[in-house]
Amino acid sequence: MASNDSEGIGDRLPSAIKILVAGGFGAGKTTLVGALSEISPMSTEEVMTEASLGVDDLKGVEEKRTTTVALDFGRITINDDLVLYMFGTPGQERFWFLWEELAVGALGAVVLADTRRLETCFSAVDFFERRGLPFIVAVNCFDDAHVYSVPEVREALTLPERIPVLLCDARVRDSGKEVLLAVIRHVSETVVAPA
Repeated sequence: MASNDSEGIGDRLPSAIKILVAGGFGAGKTTLVGALSEISPMSTEEVMTEASLGVDDLKGVEEKRTTTVALDFGRITINDDLVLYMFGTPGQERFWFLWEELAVGALGAVVLADTRRLETCFSAVDFFERRGLPFIVAVNCFDDAHVYSVPEVREALTLPERIPVLLCDARVRDSGKEVLLAVIRHVSETVVAPA
């Protein structure tokens, strides 16, 4: 009888971590997941229709023509022992009911903030705080937006020092990697008790 190891069955499977990417409408969640994913990301990005007129607030993102209606999904292998699954949430209030389902099994989250419409990330911050889910705030630095310092963003969102805040460009893979590393570090510091 062959051993499990000789058949490859005993090989160690990598740990999988589920991370949510949340934030306001138009903050760059789909862009971040797409820039980071090593596989072709799954996206439920759809063309906005007249049905969204008067329902979705386009102030500050008037040129936006598509929107996520369910979720974005991507995967990135950190190393042989760790695979990260990213689930991007829809940003419009009418789709927030999906956040509860998407949060099941998540170990941490990224709140993507847009300083042109900073108030749109308040709901995501509140959502994760109420659930006790470790999260970081990543400020997506849009080309046409005023750049605020990390302390200014922290103060505007009334975030305690224990919540990491960093600046990023959701379009740039290396910048997105820094965001993921920050959330992984924060989750490990928050969830894993010191020995």
